[in-house]
Amino acid sequence: MTLSPTARWTTGWLLAAVWALSFPLFSALAPHRLWGWCAAAGYLGAAAATAVGRRRAALAAALLGAVAVPLLWLVLTGQGQSEVTVIERSGRLLLDSGRLYVDRPAHVEEYTPYLPGMALLGVPRALLGGDGSGDGWVVRLLGDARIWCAAALFGCLWAARRLLGGGPGGGRGGGRGDGPGRLLPVLVASPVVALPLTVSGVDLPLAGLCCLALAAAASGRPVLTGAALAGACALKWTALPAVAVAVALLAVLRGGRPAVRCALVAAGGTALLVLPAALLQPAELWRQVFAFPTGRAPVPTPASSPLPGRLLTELGPWGWYLAMGLLLSGGLAVGLSLLARPPRTVVAAADRLALGLTLAFLLAPAGRFGYLALPVLLAVWARSVTVPGVSRVVTGSFRLRPSDGGRPTARNERPGGHFA
Repeated sequence: MTLSPTARWTTGWLLAAVWALSFPLFSALAPHRLWGWCAAAGYLGAAAATAVGRRRAALAAALLGAVAVPLLWLVLTGQGQSEVTVIERSGRLLLDSGRLYVDRPAHVEEYTPYLPGMALLGVPRALLGGDGSGDGWVVRLLGDARIWCAAALFGCLWAARRLLGGGPGGGRGGGRGDGPGRLLPVLVASPVVALPLTVSGVDLPLAGLCCLALAAAASGRPVLTGAALAGACALKWTALPAVAVAVALLAVLRGGRPAVRCALVAAGGTALLVLPAALLQPAELWRQVFAFPTGRAPVPTPASSPLPGRLLTELGPWGWYLAMGLLLSGGLAVGLSLLARPPRTVVAAADRLALGLTLAFLLAPAGRFGYLALPVLLAVWARSVTVPGVSRVVTGSFRLRPSDGGRPTARNERPGGHFA
């Protein structure tokens, strides 16, 4: 028995509501509990609207309940996960002293597990002079790092869609019914993106820059691809797999020289953004950005979801080494797959990157379920900018079609191989 589209969407919104309600019941974090109540109301409203055939109203209800209301409330009341405070502190330190990291941190709140690029998202708070207490609503709204993280994500997604030739619906032929144009706003309203967007926002700029890099690679722009990759790698070192995937996509579509140019721009841009902090605070950069997330710092990381890598580390030192070995083996396997079968479309590249990141997050010595939002976003984004059955990649005067096995064909060539 096949469910109708209305039944599928209604069921999906109801499942999202159940997931959201688990946070008020089980989470010890106040921002998560608030999000859960608001999101559950929005998802139930979306389910009701879908059941009576009001798809647009359903999406609006989900976005209002899961994103707009809780985000504005948490921002204006100064609540959120510690990541928000960490980013804003980095921006303040950057402006005050040029340094990004607290020397010899003694508590987990003093650690900054991000590369220097993340501090730029905390600069607005420092420029506005807000300290989080007694600030006006304008300062709280415009200075909150979550707002700038979300702006970076949506700005990158908009630019990526323009590069791939998407129309207002998010892709040719999208924007109606269950087409690809609806996937992205539904993803934003879903728990996998709405929750991190509302309570922390820290992974959103990385996701947006990865999408932009893949879109630029698919459209044959090696310098822009390298610049986007440099920006991503200057935020978190977990962006490194995106470099390999984007370079492989460029190489198969445009050849070796553009791929090398992209890699050089990415490496040079990353060095330009990271090297000053590495020279000024080398010990702290290593301790806080690399040792802390992998569980090797004096203070244990709070990222303790029961993922395979985390469970292995609880078995002792040999478990940590085993987890790291599996992590490196997974990365090597994905790298070899890029050589043996490089991606030829945006969807294939996004899927390969999502696979690599999923393995990394599952096998890392310390991780959270929330990290998996990034690979999910990549996979859904790629499908939101393509038409089902036509994983189109714009590459100058050529395009790739799956019906031709990924072979470059002229724009005016018909599927049968004849020119018009």
